[in-house]
Amino acid sequence: MTDDNAVSDFDSASDIPGRTGLADAGPGGGPQAFECAPAAVLDDRGTVLRWTRAAQELTGFTADEVCGRPVRELVAGLPDEPYRAAEIPASGRVSLWHRSGETVEVTFRTSAVAGPAEYLVLVAPAHHAVHHEQGAALLRALSAHDRVTIALHDTDLTTVQTNAAPGAPDGRLRPGTRLHDVLCAEDADTLEAVLRQVIETGTPVIRRTQHVRRRQDPALRRPLSLSAFRLEDPRGRPTGVAALYIEILDQLEERRHLLLSREVAERVGGSLDVVRTARDLADLLVPGFGDLAAVDLAHSVFGGEEPARQPGGGDMRNAALAPATLAWPAGIKPGGLVPPLPDHPFLHRVRQGETVVLGLDEFAAVTGDPRLLEYLVPRDAHSVMVAPLHARGLTLGVISLWRCGRSAPFTEDEAQLLTLLASRGALAVDNARRHVREHRAAVALQQRLLPPATTDTSAAETAGVYLPAGGGAQIRGDWYDAIALPSLRLALVAGDVIGHGMPAIATMGRLRTAIQTLADLELEPDEMLTRLADLVQRLVAEAPPDDHDVVGATCLYAVYDPVTRRCAVASAGHPPPVLLRPDGTAEAVRISPGPPLALSGMPYETTTIELEPGSVLALCTDGLIERGDRDLDQGLRYLVDALSASCRPDRALHETGRALLASLRNQPRRDDAALLLARTRAVPATNVARWQIPADPAAVSQAREWTARRLTAWGLDDLVFTTEVIVSELVTNAMRYGRPPAELRLIRHDVLVCEVTDSSSTQPRLRRARMSDEGGRGLFLVAQLGARWGCRHGQNGKTIWSEQLIR
Repeated sequence: MTDDNAVSDFDSASDIPGRTGLADAGPGGGPQAFECAPAAVLDDRGTVLRWTRAAQELTGFTADEVCGRPVRELVAGLPDEPYRAAEIPASGRVSLWHRSGETVEVTFRTSAVAGPAEYLVLVAPAHHAVHHEQGAALLRALSAHDRVTIALHDTDLTTVQTNAAPGAPDGRLRPGTRLHDVLCAEDADTLEAVLRQVIETGTPVIRRTQHVRRRQDPALRRPLSLSAFRLEDPRGRPTGVAALYIEILDQLEERRHLLLSREVAERVGGSLDVVRTARDLADLLVPGFGDLAAVDLAHSVFGGEEPARQPGGGDMRNAALAPATLAWPAGIKPGGLVPPLPDHPFLHRVRQGETVVLGLDEFAAVTGDPRLLEYLVPRDAHSVMVAPLHARGLTLGVISLWRCGRSAPFTEDEAQLLTLLASRGALAVDNARRHVREHRAAVALQQRLLPPATTDTSAAETAGVYLPAGGGAQIRGDWYDAIALPSLRLALVAGDVIGHGMPAIATMGRLRTAIQTLADLELEPDEMLTRLADLVQRLVAEAPPDDHDVVGATCLYAVYDPVTRRCAVASAGHPPPVLLRPDGTAEAVRISPGPPLALSGMPYETTTIELEPGSVLALCTDGLIERGDRDLDQGLRYLVDALSASCRPDRALHETGRALLASLRNQPRRDDAALLLARTRAVPATNVARWQIPADPAAVSQAREWTARRLTAWGLDDLVFTTEVIVSELVTNAMRYGRPPAELRLIRHDVLVCEVTDSSSTQPRLRRARMSDEGGRGLFLVAQLGARWGCRHGQNGKTIWSEQLIR
């Protein structure tokens, strides 16, 4: 039964004569598992007739040792009794003996060869069969997914084999087809160029993304991921290319949604302006998420107030459209009111925080009116998605996204994404709304704390202008003031508090009140700033430790006397004033500024300048002159030039002030700007009279006589008696309690001012005299006869003054 040349007859199963039906082998490892597999031929009694070299390599037994013996001797675990080959199963798994005494686990298949007398047995190591089974299962699984295509192309890029199942829909690669049979020509050419490069260079391509169009649907572009590897024969020569095509629409959508979420988180909310925030949100949603976007907010949100708990369409206004240049329907206009919609379950769902997706027919059912539908729906729109802007328990408005033309309708996954984006956008809008409310409250408080915008006194005409910070910056403590002082004098103030927000405004209010109070003491400018610096030090001590460095202020204080036409100025770290003379020349006043008010213990210096009638003095804060890269000197030159160009004698001061600040409104500003303009006046010399009081008791009667003559000459006969009494009391006090030299001065303007100056620094006091007192009634009489009285101290003594109204 054996043949001495049995081994040389064939090397493997593929060389066995009469081998048929392998491609149709049944279960047990698949046909490819047995290609070039160990094999044996048995007769009908189970005796080995032929034995391949592969079988020898598997078991270690040669053909001479095996041929002619029963096959059961090679199988471990079989009973020691004969059986026929026809009784062997068509396939199965057994353990074969190895020459070493070990066993080898194999999978086998049997089939008839050259009639029923001989049988071919093919075996394969069990682990090889398992690998082939898993590979076959993988191919079957891949063939079930139409978005994944595995294709083997030859060197001409003709498809040799794919994972497409026989019943797969059209549009997939099949054996014998090319990419041009599936894709549009331009896209197929691009992919074939990539595959040819892989064949020529051997460099694989990994996950190359390209948008392609199928011949079946050329209008739709699909994202495709390509990975390709060159195939080679045993000698390393290219035989084709293996390509993996994956449609990655879902992955790109997920990546696009993730990027959109990150952009919304990063870019929306950078501005604290409600409209700008809404516009940023709408611009990010188009065109990446929808073709058109509209953001509508409750009317009260624009003003910083909370919306109604149940907002309807009638109380909402459009805040942003994207793209804004599109010809939107008549019912959707930038800044326009949103037409109210009929009561519908759709509105209830939105109010409850749900994102709603509607087709055009569904939206038509919501409107209930074809005319309203045409009024609200953009042209070619077929799908709308509406999400509420809900934050901190408030529904601030809604986002409406539209898709038009060939765009795909919105999906539920996209509705979930818009819900997330709307939540983030709502927080940004609400932050902007709260800032607007706080900003407006701070501006209102600031305006209430500032003096009247214009004043008109005997000393000067004044006009003040205040411009809050822009660009989302908080209100700071800039202020100005014009304080009428006794003897027709006028105090001019400009200041800037360190810090921002309500604390800065509160500090500004306290400083302004302090200046108003100290101004009644008629202090010199340097002494005024010294007192203010002491006050600021107390404020620093009262502040929390972390706020000590942000409590402070700069201040410019000037006092103008229309009688002497002199202005005394002192600065605590503040920019100097700008002077415009009647001849049109202007310059910054040269002063010696002292330290800011936060630093006490340092001296301040008063600078005195002469002012002609009609001169304009401009006091400002650094927000007006420090902008961008411009330093203080450049800013002062700008103010000098601007004041020269815009200030004219025939132009009202408040118009000039608004013109000077107009250039600031359209520029980014991180600081407030305050400006005070004062056009000076002078008291004519004919309305002022002086008399040197001699050191003689008779001087009191002489002063009365001199006063009577002067008042008669001025036509103030009705004030002669009361003025004589006032002069008599003031001169008597100067001679009794003061020191010579002494002077009496009368000033006639809107009021009659009577002043007595002596060299003593003793402060007079008003007191109520008792019935038995012989004196102590002089100042009481002065206070009763005049409209007001007071005392001020100077370098050469003190001055007691009294004012009477001229009727």
